[in-house]
Amino acid sequence: MKVVLFGGTGFIGRNLVRHLINRYGADLQLTVVTRRKGAVGEIHPVARPFVWDASQQSPPVKVLNGCDVVINLAGEIVAQRWTRKVKELIRDSRVLTTRNIVESIGQASVKPRVLVNASATGYYGSRGDEELSEASGPGDDFLSRVCVGWEEEALRAREMGVRVVLARFGLVLGYDGGAMERILPFFEWGIGGILGNGRQWWSWIHIRDTVGAITHCIEDERISGAVNIVGPQPVRNRTFTKVLASVVGKPALFPVPAFALRLLYGEMSTILLSSQKVIPSVLKDTGFSYQHPDLSEALAHIRYWRRQWEQGKPLEDSISKGLPIMAQD
Repeated sequence: MKVVLFGGTGFIGRNLVRHLINRYGADLQLTVVTRRKGAVGEIHPVARPFVWDASQQSPPVKVLNGCDVVINLAGEIVAQRWTRKVKELIRDSRVLTTRNIVESIGQASVKPRVLVNASATGYYGSRGDEELSEASGPGDDFLSRVCVGWEEEALRAREMGVRVVLARFGLVLGYDGGAMERILPFFEWGIGGILGNGRQWWSWIHIRDTVGAITHCIEDERISGAVNIVGPQPVRNRTFTKVLASVVGKPALFPVPAFALRLLYGEMSTILLSSQKVIPSVLKDTGFSYQHPDLSEALAHIRYWRRQWEQGKPLEDSISKGLPIMAQD
């Protein structure tokens, strides 16, 4: 199987590369497109690196021609203070990159079977206690509008006969990046706490299930359109806080009020305070099997592997293979 992956050096991308290699073995021909020359050394040696900034120009048709699968995970990091310039980067790195990729697909003589294009549960905006499925409409804040434009560009590939999957990622939890890289140290130091009033719903998913869901979408031809890449058990922030504190064995006594988050992070604080109770209806209906559906077990697994990673122990295949949870100290 010939796969072209954009954004393969980010948190999800790195883990997806390992997962694809383990799943497809010698049948896999993988090209990882990165805009940073310095990132070439970060790419798995089995993959073929290709340096190109798809937000500036359509990638060469030869890169996409004849491939089976295109996966686009590219995008400027969202977790930073949103200045006007940063908001432009967040939007353009998603919308323009997707537009350029689809334009190259349109010029290919042999087009891919499927395009899996990243999106986010930010599509829905903050919706309180409302259960949100793939059929729910968009919100009207900055991230919602970005997601709508992002998805519209990807869906143009349908007109070319390509099956399009819009992967709306929730809060992805793993040991080597993402939200846990920022959250876990505070809890291990004993200074964790709820954010705001703690009532906001967080729709989370383990990184192992994230990459598994992506390959599920690739392989199941029934899947088309939006797919919520979240776990089956969304939780309120206060529940997440309580469970994580229990896993690390420290109290979580330092709540961070909403006004303090807004002072620290400005508009970006809406990511932490927004409430999105997102349900993975498509994954459930198509028989996807989660490996880490329970929050306590998932966080314990992540904490163990983070310790291994911090000690420099080899973890090349740990996310892809079904390794057991080890006993905590």
